[in-house]
Amino acid sequence: MFKRRKSLFWCLLAALFIPSQIVLAVAGQQGSGGYYNYLPAIMNRYVQPYSVRVNVPYFSGNASDHFSEAAIFWFGKVTPSENYADIRFAYDQTKLWVYVAVFDQYLWYNPSQSNPSTLTDWDAITLLINLNGNTGNFPDASSYRFIGAMSWTSDYSEPRYQAAYQGNGTGWSLASIIFKTRPGYRSPFNDNTKSGRGWAMTFEIPFSSLGFPGKPPDGTLWGVGVQMHDRDSQAGPPQPVKNWPDFMQRDTPSTWAQLRFGLPAYGAQPGSPAGTTLIREDASRGINVPDAGVGGTLGNLCPGDDNFIWNQWGNLNFGSGTGVNIQNQSDVADWPCFSKYYITFPLNAVPSGKTILSAKLILHQWGGSDGTPKPVASLIQVFTVKDDWGEGSITWNNAPPPLENVSQAWIDVYFMPTNAWPGAARVWDVTYAASRAYDTGQPLRLALYEADSNYHSGKHFTTSDAESWNIEGRPALEIKWGN
Repeated sequence: MFKRRKSLFWCLLAALFIPSQIVLAVAGQQGSGGYYNYLPAIMNRYVQPYSVRVNVPYFSGNASDHFSEAAIFWFGKVTPSENYADIRFAYDQTKLWVYVAVFDQYLWYNPSQSNPSTLTDWDAITLLINLNGNTGNFPDASSYRFIGAMSWTSDYSEPRYQAAYQGNGTGWSLASIIFKTRPGYRSPFNDNTKSGRGWAMTFEIPFSSLGFPGKPPDGTLWGVGVQMHDRDSQAGPPQPVKNWPDFMQRDTPSTWAQLRFGLPAYGAQPGSPAGTTLIREDASRGINVPDAGVGGTLGNLCPGDDNFIWNQWGNLNFGSGTGVNIQNQSDVADWPCFSKYYITFPLNAVPSGKTILSAKLILHQWGGSDGTPKPVASLIQVFTVKDDWGEGSITWNNAPPPLENVSQAWIDVYFMPTNAWPGAARVWDVTYAASRAYDTGQPLRLALYEADSNYHSGKHFTTSDAESWNIEGRPALEIKWGN
């Protein structure tokens, strides 16, 4: 009896020293710094926590020349009083390049702008950077706040339309830091009698202005956040500020997203497969793979009526569609053509206690946009998302935001010949995302979008709702696992 009690004592004592994030973790827990994923206590494996993370590609030439290859994230809504934005990130040897494209019906700027403190009372973007990552309860000397306000120019902004601040330990101090902003617009200025489409703001932040001789080493983590400022009339007041990530607080760097320099080598893991699991919508096997296009997808492609696009476009659901469009471009005026794709794969068909060695997302392409100039290949990116969503209710405006860009693949132009179903198989490596989801006991929730520049960039794919005769064309997840 004494030995049994002694053994129990040591077991209980050991449990006290198990890291709390393993013992108490709940998959998908949201902390003050963002969304964290931990393993359930019953699984003896730990998944590193992280908030929203953007993996930023490096280019040896000018980063701005690689618009369609930039990492892209998004936030906001499309309504008469709310704005939506795509954020593109890239860097080269000398600078960080950030481009924000805003869907905005009415564009207002201050022709007599002179006071930096009033820049964000008008249409403007704030870019936040913390050189120590997304850490700290207050902005310190490693924290920077860059503001670019809208102005009527076709060149770089005048100094009075931008400002830089640096953290001082408790707040922000105006700072003399060299950087550039450049506005773009597809709307009339200061005139609500005419409906517009939107505007853009480019930031070029030289690494030398932040104390670096060149680009940071691959894998370096910074903190990053974006604020979108909106004004819809001369009298004002400004509309409420929108933040990316949505939980971000401007003066608390620990709530910002992570910016990682360089694309991680997320790919197949070494090992001998013990089995393969193919997951695809199949009612006869009880497998449900919900998916949906949102925005300018098939059935809602490029409408032009102003009342419709500002009041209905962002709230429409296309969860029952048998085809989907994925599209973006540099001309923000064409945003009613932009479209994303969401899909969720259940992973309970993979035996428990295994190791994911590889995972491939397979979509079948059957067509795309056409016109002059002729369409070109698109780099379609894959993102993880945190939240569940309803196939019959998901829309552009309520779709969950991206957590991390985890894969990408060049998708060529393809127009399927007659009766050549299921079309062209297109593949993305999602090993990292599938492994993380499996290890946390979650389904694999993905979104697909692109940062394209060209017109006619849309690529069309078959969805899970395709009829049974085209079951091979439905989206699939192929997982190879080891013991």
